[in-house]
Amino acid sequence: MSWMMKVRKYNIWTIGCQMNEADSRHLGSQLEALGYAMTEKADDADLVVLNTCVVRQQAEDRAIGRLQFAKELKMRNPELTIGLMGCMVGMREAPRLKKQFPFVDVFMPPSDPGPLMDFLREQQDGTEEDDARIEEIRSKNIQNAIQDEEYILPALQRSNTVQANVPIVLGCSHACTFCVIPYRRGPERSRPAADILAEVRKLVAQGVREVMLLGQIVDRYGTDFEEDYGLAELLKDVAAIPGILRVRYLTGHPNYMTDKIIEVTRDEPKVMPHFELPVQAGNDKVLEDMKRGYTCDDFRALIERVRRICPDNTINTDVIVGFPGETDEEFQGSYDLLKELELDKVHLAKYSERPKTIAARKMEDDVSDEEKERRRLLIDELVDDILARKNKQWMGQEVEVLVESRHKGKWRGRTPHNRLVFFESDENMRGALVDIKIDFTSPYSMRGDLVRVKVPAIPQTPDLSTIPMFHRPLKDSLNMV
Repeated sequence: MSWMMKVRKYNIWTIGCQMNEADSRHLGSQLEALGYAMTEKADDADLVVLNTCVVRQQAEDRAIGRLQFAKELKMRNPELTIGLMGCMVGMREAPRLKKQFPFVDVFMPPSDPGPLMDFLREQQDGTEEDDARIEEIRSKNIQNAIQDEEYILPALQRSNTVQANVPIVLGCSHACTFCVIPYRRGPERSRPAADILAEVRKLVAQGVREVMLLGQIVDRYGTDFEEDYGLAELLKDVAAIPGILRVRYLTGHPNYMTDKIIEVTRDEPKVMPHFELPVQAGNDKVLEDMKRGYTCDDFRALIERVRRICPDNTINTDVIVGFPGETDEEFQGSYDLLKELELDKVHLAKYSERPKTIAARKMEDDVSDEEKERRRLLIDELVDDILARKNKQWMGQEVEVLVESRHKGKWRGRTPHNRLVFFESDENMRGALVDIKIDFTSPYSMRGDLVRVKVPAIPQTPDLSTIPMFHRPLKDSLNMV
């Protein structure tokens, strides 16, 4: 039997950021264009892909552990193809990784399935029978076909995906001293608006109700364009697409959050009033060592500006504790800043040294693990208290919720401010826009009763008849530069 004459199965294991999730979704579509079907069990797969993250050591350790599992699978099944993708591979790490993990067949940089597509095509017999099989797959009715375009969701995600991540800025050129992303994802480049809008339209046609526009520094979108078209203009255009219910964006950088972006977030009903603005530290010396480009007072002024221009908001932030050289007094600055500003959520991380970064090359990781954990727990307790008090104000109130999925017998979704809400219903609520009356709150979630359905759930078989077929070369379709 020739290579393409049976249905082969793929399994993608993904960790890390929303950008990796988007890359895995795109890769799944490309594999299905070659006749593969997804399996959730790596043991059953003919192809296993690991989409990796190395932002912190823990994530890299998990990827290495998963690689050892994949090695065991290949020992039992020598015909298994193994692909390694994402920030672990980066832009230049493949030769080194090939020596370290010789059982891996293909290495793919972030957002680039080209090497795997080339490898798989080389495995085909190239017979007329194979060519006819590929053409049969591509020419079937669109509701049943496996598509050859990354804007088409993998088969099992159609009618089941409420929220989709859409990359708009790839890479990063900012080079904070702690961050490995510029070395692994390459320099910053913005995707053309036409490509982004086309992708969103096709996602909406497949049932998607909310999109998250992604960038390492999302508010720098369009700064590499000749025309005056940035994130504010893109938000308006995405929100105008028929059928979209909600638009979000992350992650912002304090230096590039303009009044125009804040005003669009305030004025456009479909753009959610939810800001992600990482401060990283609450001490000017530490911020300078991090090469962040602003001071604590600059950040305070930004928060005041967001709250003044867009009063109905939530603001999330990121904080790193235990950065090289951070003293108790400098850490206290972070604690005090968070206590003062009372932001809505803090993504908290202990500093983890990353190879090739400026911090790794020039700074000593001199804060002990025990001290990092002590500082993390202190901020964690502070944030729990702030969030418990903030969420309690919603007790007895009605909130609008976009329902995402079912979890432990309850439906769950998020408010416009990105607060997590649980409720019960025997009906299918996936993708519905509902009003919930809150009767329980905690720091990180709320619970309530269904009051009304404003927009019904996603149809089980969405109308895809308006989505055109695409025939761009597979290896080029994700090189969104």
